[in-house]
Amino acid sequence: MWIPSKLTRPGRLHNAIVRPRVLDLLQQAPFYKLVLLRSPAGYGKTTMAAQWLSDKAHVGWYNLDESDNDSYRFINYFIQALNKATDNACTNSQALIEKRQYSSVYTLFGEIFGELTNNVHETYLVLDDYHFINNEEIHEAMRFFIKHMPDNLTVVVTSRSNPPLSTANLRVRDLMIEIDDDLLAFDKEETTRFFNMRMKEEIDDTTANDLRTYAEGWPSAMQLIAVQALQQNKPIQQALQNISEFNHTHLWDYLVEEVFDFVDRDTKEFLMQCSVLDNFSDQLIIDVTGREDALSMLDNLNKYGLFLSTSASENGWYRFHNLFSEFLTHQRYTHLPQQEVTLQTAAAESWLRQDRPIQALVHAQRAKDAELCANIMQEHGWKMFNSGELTTLEKAIAELDTDQLYKTAKLPLLRAWLAQSQHRFNTVGDLLAEAKLELDKRDIALSMKEQGQVRALRAQVAINQGKPEEALRLAELALSQIDNNDFRSRIVGTSVIGEVNHVLGRLDRALPMMQQTEKLARQYQVFHHVLWALIQQSEILIAQGYIQAAYELQDQAFKVIEEHHFQQVPLHEHLLRTRAQIQWCWNRLDDAELSAYKGIDVLANQPSGHLHSYSMLVRVAMGRGELDKAGRFVKNIEALLAESNYHIDWSANASFSQIQYWQAAKDITAIHNWLIQTETPTDATNHFNQLQLRNIARAQIACDMLEEAQDTVAFLQEQANTHGLITDINRNLVVETVLNIKLDNEITASEKLKTALSMTNQTGMLGNFIVDGATINKLLEKLVNKGHLGDLERHRALQLLKEIGNKQRSRAVHFDEEFVNQLVNHPNIPELIRTSPLTQREWQVLNLIYSGFSNEQIAQELDVAGTTIKTHIRNLYQKLNIANRKEAIETAENLLRLMGY
Repeated sequence: MWIPSKLTRPGRLHNAIVRPRVLDLLQQAPFYKLVLLRSPAGYGKTTMAAQWLSDKAHVGWYNLDESDNDSYRFINYFIQALNKATDNACTNSQALIEKRQYSSVYTLFGEIFGELTNNVHETYLVLDDYHFINNEEIHEAMRFFIKHMPDNLTVVVTSRSNPPLSTANLRVRDLMIEIDDDLLAFDKEETTRFFNMRMKEEIDDTTANDLRTYAEGWPSAMQLIAVQALQQNKPIQQALQNISEFNHTHLWDYLVEEVFDFVDRDTKEFLMQCSVLDNFSDQLIIDVTGREDALSMLDNLNKYGLFLSTSASENGWYRFHNLFSEFLTHQRYTHLPQQEVTLQTAAAESWLRQDRPIQALVHAQRAKDAELCANIMQEHGWKMFNSGELTTLEKAIAELDTDQLYKTAKLPLLRAWLAQSQHRFNTVGDLLAEAKLELDKRDIALSMKEQGQVRALRAQVAINQGKPEEALRLAELALSQIDNNDFRSRIVGTSVIGEVNHVLGRLDRALPMMQQTEKLARQYQVFHHVLWALIQQSEILIAQGYIQAAYELQDQAFKVIEEHHFQQVPLHEHLLRTRAQIQWCWNRLDDAELSAYKGIDVLANQPSGHLHSYSMLVRVAMGRGELDKAGRFVKNIEALLAESNYHIDWSANASFSQIQYWQAAKDITAIHNWLIQTETPTDATNHFNQLQLRNIARAQIACDMLEEAQDTVAFLQEQANTHGLITDINRNLVVETVLNIKLDNEITASEKLKTALSMTNQTGMLGNFIVDGATINKLLEKLVNKGHLGDLERHRALQLLKEIGNKQRSRAVHFDEEFVNQLVNHPNIPELIRTSPLTQREWQVLNLIYSGFSNEQIAQELDVAGTTIKTHIRNLYQKLNIANRKEAIETAENLLRLMGY
């Protein structure tokens, strides 16, 4: 009794997404003997084959299972499928098999090949789920069939493992198309279409990318995620805000049914033991499992389609699909809890033998073996430190008890260096004080070398606390105490001396010291200090007015980050903020904005570190005239300033952005209140004190405290000239221009502005001029029109006038709520707007259309879906009786003209 469904191809394809990138590969199938779709369970092999062959006329389909390992049963179904594909071309062969009138399968296949000579159609024979076949007689027969079959026939095999069908030979001879799990996994675009077909709301690119990364493109996992989101009746973005809350029960059940039920108990235990390791080599598996047959077990895993892949970067290394690894870990916790400590300890010791201490430390922590953790860090802590594993080290040290931590001075000092390397200098001081107390209790004396290390660390703390003279004394003393082998302290001591000279305005001394720091750090491969030295050099060059040279040095710093995987190290944010400053000064607002957002991403877990990024985002928004958006970022700044105490370098930068916003919003009260309570530096020898005093001068001008402003600016320029702060001289000249315009000293203002323009030939600065564009634009026009400028300065002035004009014409400040209220109550407002009023959101959308924003940019600006924006645009078009963007812009212009703009 034959089962019809075994010869029926899948028909339910209504919910399958079309995948052109895979289908395009399969178009060449008629030229190949074998098409192999090979992947673990749930990757859509069968669906892909059915979708591809859905419009083919001559297809035979054979659905295999365990019962098909009987040779007679297999051959009978095989010939029936072949007859279905060839319009019953093999009836004689079918009769022979039914009567069992053949001496061997080879003679039977000879009969089949003879009958197939009359079949001239492009023909496909599908063997679905071939991994169920373990009968070598069937494998041998299929190898013979594929070798001798007619050219117009293509065999299609779906399998979880690599079938023994001479695939290596076929691959070498280019007679096989292979579609593996890498090709069957969804890419981001396919992920987006997959969820959009199933969910009520469209998903955005970020969510699609997150889903694809989490599931590694595994279609079945995505299907279960979609089902769960629908059951919760939530948008997919909301349902997956915390991916760790995803209910894995259905996925675990699926893997048990489709994978674990088909492997023996011994293999299950082996897999669960392997899952202790995130990635593994042959030797690691032998050490962890303790099995002599571990290598053969590993070699055999692929035959079960067990989501095992080889490393793309290291030969002989493997890893499980991350969701399968999670499943195995769950199974291990459930079924092998008594082995957990033994397995983790064995993994730690194996990694140590391979000189991979960071991996060893992770497993020692999982084993909750504090003694082993302490020993690993005592022996290998500095190696891990130099490789940038700062977070892992800090976490492991924090888990030690007091006696383990203070067994020697080594780990307390390492902990202080970890804080120092992440620029938590106040913490460094506390850690050193605690270490002294605990080590004294235990009568542990510091060696001369360790005393030098402590002084180097204290020097770094002192410079951060604004005590440059003390920092210099400690750094020089540290360098006299440490030996030549203590390169780390030598690097920090040299760096601190460079910083001291930078802070004191001795730039000619500061730069070579930072260059020496970089040289030492490169020599000893302490690359986070290389990065620090490059950032410091770029800041010094900026102060000296060599902006382009600083920019190019930053390129070197980004290369260090890329090469040494420092993307999440706080220094990356420092570099990004310095790069954003240059980009803003050059009026490259899009680039500056991108750098600021990248900085936020780097410090995603340290919100207090977002102050610089928010400050830059305020300036970018102000540069585009987006007052409402700038106001939102100012609120973020105010919240951060209320929560933490910041160094004047940080607070001055934030204050500059706040003052810009308050001036645009005409909030003189806020400026006055800031002026009363702000810190006033006693000198202006460095860029951050210059910035703070320039903020004070701006505030004094805004509050009509013009005599005080004159004194402040005069002091600023005297200090800047004394210390060669070229870029600050350039910035101060712009403020002097504004001050003299306010004092009605047009001749002096003109001279200051001409000098400032001349200096931009070196600095390339535009941003500081544009900040004060509303005040200086008329004077700029006069200088251009009267021919008082050289060719380069005139070119710069025309460029500035254009940018200032763009900013003043920026529409983002026009259609706010107050403006709209005035507009709709205007006596000459068109009747259409009275009878069919726009909502506040529709006014915002009209505003942004007028500003030149695309639909996508409007959606991003208002933080809503693109489909929502389309709805708003359609509604406002209907209400205003307009047909397109051009008419919308004309309407907005007419309304602004009506209001006197």
